[in-house]
Amino acid sequence: MADLKYYDVILAPMVTEKSMNSMAEKKYAFSVNPAATKSQIKEAVEKMFAGAKVAKVNTMNLDGKNRRRGMTTGKTAKVKKAIVQLTADSADIEVFSGL
Repeated sequence: MADLKYYDVILAPMVTEKSMNSMAEKKYAFSVNPAATKSQIKEAVEKMFAGAKVAKVNTMNLDGKNRRRGMTTGKTAKVKKAIVQLTADSADIEVFSGL
């Protein structure tokens, strides 16, 4: 397994309608490194966002979608997605606050 630093684990926040609605329950969605484990994701969120305390991490591996351009077919890249549940006394993550 690759030695991942905490700043290499989280790639980008996922901003969708569903993820925005789940923010009321202190759940945040991130696109993460495919080699990252749940404990590495928890550590990365707590280090990157001050005051965030992670209660639970759910992950899912999403396959690439089939795409066509004329006669040529291909697939988009695979993605690993993480849903991070914060504790009730945790501070909110500021990346999502202005959206």
